Amino acid sequence: MAETIANWFVVNFEGTMARELIVFIVSLLPILELRGGIIAGFAMNMEWLPTFIIAYIGNILPIPFILLFIRYIFKLLKKTPLHGVVEWCETRAERKSDTIRKYAYWGVFLFVAIPLPGTGAWMGALISALLNMDPKKTFPVIMLGVLTAGIIVSVLSFGVLGSLGI
Repeated sequence: MAETIANWFVVNFEGTMARELIVFIVSLLPILELRGGIIAGFAMNMEWLPTFIIAYIGNILPIPFILLFIRYIFKLLKKTPLHGVVEWCETRAERKSDTIRKYAYWGVFLFVAIPLPGTGAWMGALISALLNMDPKKTFPVIMLGVLTAGIIVSVLSFGVLGSLGI
């Protein structure tokens, strides 16, 4: 799914804005995150290192805000017509929280580092915040997890796919 959406951004915005900006925007978005940014950079024939750095920064940028403010934001949004969206997010986070509950900060790292659908920095930060984990400890763990996921996705995209000429 992330691949399809990332490619949509490439098809619709390449040529109208800088490739680096496309990678950055894609990486900022939940669901797509760094993985989508790296896929977009690969699709636009960017070099892997600039793609990786831009995608990493784009993915990490919203995380402190999620860790620090999401509970307060959710509390406010529950009083609005968006309460259903908040409840859906909380339910989804709860369903995915087993690893983090079991292994605490190591669980956050694993959850963020293994690039599977439904995992990543956004959801890891959301679950951590909802579990009242210490943001000062969680943020560096998420940064390391995003770094690890970025290396995995870069190797798969630029290494394996690149060598196949895809």
